[in-house]
Amino acid sequence: MINDVVVGFLAGGLARRLGGIDKCLIEIADKPILNWQLEKTAQFPNRILNANGQLERFAKFNLAIIPDVIDGYFGPLCGVLSMMKYTKKHIPFAKWLLSCATDAPFIPGDLGERLYSKGLASNADILMASSNGRNHPVFCLWNIELADALEEAILKQEIRKIDLFTARYKTVHEDFSATPDPFLNINTQQDIDYAHKIVNSTNQA
Repeated sequence: MINDVVVGFLAGGLARRLGGIDKCLIEIADKPILNWQLEKTAQFPNRILNANGQLERFAKFNLAIIPDVIDGYFGPLCGVLSMMKYTKKHIPFAKWLLSCATDAPFIPGDLGERLYSKGLASNADILMASSNGRNHPVFCLWNIELADALEEAILKQEIRKIDLFTARYKTVHEDFSATPDPFLNINTQQDIDYAHKIVNSTNQA
């Protein structure tokens, strides 16, 4: 199973509400969010990062860094497409891409395994995480064979929202509900402060 799945970290966002910084580099308890996610996905040998701009800033993570294959900011769907195309070329034995938005420090350690198992059981094209009554389209397990259809949707049909694309295919949800929410994402300074409180309360428990 671990060789069937490539973990793709999405770090190409604009982070306007935090002044355009790389949210994956925000430190929670002295550790960048990307490091939190790397620890939770360490069981997968093939992991890549979608990012744009000056790519040297990610060199310390020792990941293949994949810029968007389409110029201009097209959102996370373009990041997913970029990592799918890279995977098809460089990791051809992989069948699935697990996309992870890199602004969520507390993702489940069994995220990939549970989505993969659900995929085998349901014969779905896409497996989407959910928690506490919300779906999380940026945390999906994608069949790599969707790459061509996704490229056409972005370029020819101007599809930008993940939900609009996943609605076309058999998409099955897996529930990861917990408290605090494992998909808490960092958008504001208040979110950063709350994440620190979660870590502190966990350490004191």
